[in-house]
Amino acid sequence: MRRHRPLPLLALLLALAGCAPATEPGGASGPPLWSVPAADRGAAPDLAGRTLDGRSVRLSDYRGKVVVLNVWAPWCGPCRAEAPELSRAQQHLKAKGVQVLGLETDAERGAGLAFQRDHALAYPSLHDPGGRLLTRLPRRFRPQSLPYTLLVDRNGRLAGLWVSPLTEAEVRGLTRPLLRERAR
Repeated sequence: MRRHRPLPLLALLLALAGCAPATEPGGASGPPLWSVPAADRGAAPDLAGRTLDGRSVRLSDYRGKVVVLNVWAPWCGPCRAEAPELSRAQQHLKAKGVQVLGLETDAERGAGLAFQRDHALAYPSLHDPGGRLLTRLPRRFRPQSLPYTLLVDRNGRLAGLWVSPLTEAEVRGLTRPLLRERAR
């Protein structure tokens, strides 16, 4: 009798769906959040470049705000599901000092721009073909799956990593303690 091996098939299906199994936070046995205590946080690199619609943006432009830096691609199914949630979070949390910033990794700017328009994203997204900007992040902040989200505190330090699609409620929960911290 022939035995089927479902795990390789599952990995193939996940890859075809636009994501890969996470081997870091968010793996099958772990939570999707890796949080960094305030005393142990390092500075986030000052990622800079052009947004999908051609504007110049730097991560440091948002110093004093809590930044939700979402890494995505237009071909990623979970990214498509997450986009409206992040837009709602941006709209509802902007006045409280939260800024959602996307980092789109597809080589084709037009695909990202169409995604941004089709989903009416309420936040800008840096265009990072080939992941050049991502290489500036510490290795532990570069999981091998999409989407993932970095949390940057008001002082521009890496405060956490979320490896799973986010809901608006999760963004609220993740940013609440960071908003209570003082900017220095």
